[in-house]
Amino acid sequence: MRRAVAGLFAVLLVSASSFAQEAKSLVSTRLEVTGLVTRSLSLSVEDLRAVAKRRGPAEAGGYGGILLPELLREAAIKEDERHAMRRTYVVAFATDGYQAVFSWGELFNTPVGRSVLVAYERDGAPLRDGEGKFALVSLADERTGPRHVKWLNRIDVRRVPE
Repeated sequence: MRRAVAGLFAVLLVSASSFAQEAKSLVSTRLEVTGLVTRSLSLSVEDLRAVAKRRGPAEAGGYGGILLPELLREAAIKEDERHAMRRTYVVAFATDGYQAVFSWGELFNTPVGRSVLVAYERDGAPLRDGEGKFALVSLADERTGPRHVKWLNRIDVRRVPE
């Protein structure tokens, strides 16, 4: 019996260690803003804090960071085609391949945009490795899980073709 318990304990310990190593390997140290923007951004946590300070830091649901529309204003979405914005959407990518999508309209023309946060801290402390250095949270969604992007590493601006 003791051997069985010891064996089970060893398996649990190895599993926990593997999970911790996997979480660390998924943590990105930079956040990229790419795609149809005038200024592509490559930001460390300190860089994002500086942008948030300049554009207006945001807090919601215990998270601290910058509103996604403000970060996109910093990158300056291209308005190079007639009616381009109504066909524009934003994809948030995580290092594990997870993705979440927002339309330009919901970010800039509805209350949803005032609740989509690119976070770098929670309860006043840096995000833990289980969430990454950066996370995206959409607190206005009725079900917040599907558009909670932990291990956020890229925000890409795209456009639906005409």
